[in-house]
Amino acid sequence: MKKVFIPLYSFALIMLSISAHAQVYKTFEDTIKLNKEFTDISNEIANISAKLTVAKNNMPGYKAKAEAAETTAKDAAISSSEQADKAVNGNINEAKDAKRKAKKAYSKAKNAQSKNNDVGNQDDKIASLTGQLAKKQVRLEQLTAMRLAIYAQKPNQ
Repeated sequence: MKKVFIPLYSFALIMLSISAHAQVYKTFEDTIKLNKEFTDISNEIANISAKLTVAKNNMPGYKAKAEAAETTAKDAAISSSEQADKAVNGNINEAKDAKRKAKKAYSKAKNAQSKNNDVGNQDDKIASLTGQLAKKQVRLEQLTAMRLAIYAQKPNQ
């Protein structure tokens, strides 16, 4: 029995929160609230657009850093491999140098991986901001339609 009520209550709670969030303005007295929400949404759109522009402008820098780190990591791996080849038939010092270069190569590979993750995070940020912007623009269009409907009801003075 509990298994039936939990989804039922969850569904009811979700439906109440959705209807409460999507406020509908219908009368001329609601124009003050409508205009306030319209202004808030417009300001949020401006802020999100600014953040999106900054994120898109920063993307080439992230990509350049990731490519540079990847190139450095490849060079370090090649150098480490060459040093390891020398150490196979060499003495203890060459083996120590090979170990040191292998650690450096590993560190540079981790750095390159981190830079690639930064690019991915920036992509996710851009996608998130784009989604937020689209939602706000839809709500702004809804408010505009409500405003026009209210003004259509008002008799001309």
